[in-house]
Amino acid sequence: MQKPTEFVREQVTTVREKVDRVAGSVAETVGAAPSASAVGEFIREQRNAASVSLRELARTAGVSNPYLSQVERGLRKPSAEILAAIAKGLKISAESLYEQAGILDRRSGTPDTVAAIRSDPALSERHKAVLLELYETYVREHAARTPDSSRTANVPPTTKESA
Repeated sequence: MQKPTEFVREQVTTVREKVDRVAGSVAETVGAAPSASAVGEFIREQRNAASVSLRELARTAGVSNPYLSQVERGLRKPSAEILAAIAKGLKISAESLYEQAGILDRRSGTPDTVAAIRSDPALSERHKAVLLELYETYVREHAARTPDSSRTANVPPTTKESA
């Protein structure tokens, strides 16, 4: 016959294993989508870079100060409509906030160029967003004018004109 302490020990071990398995799958799922805290941190960084107070941004975006504070701290996940209003208040593209929130896929483009912009530590998040938007506009406009845009999409305009 099994002692009560051994039985309890076995049960605790079984429960721990199940909890670890469930926690692992939850962590993978959560890791796949951007967290509310990452979106909030991005918004706070953009607000600070633009030298806009929390109160001023809340007023411009049409939300309360406490709500915006909760968004920045990752306690609330704003809707696409609120993100658009926040982007307008920060004078950045709504798409950049949608990307941070996982609403839109990351922009396409030449991966090397996009990766270089995103990984440059000398650029602020605001500058990165502006550069990416300019680059995407250039690629779109160039693709509309050139039948085989995949061959030349990553060549700067001055290089193509002189070639």
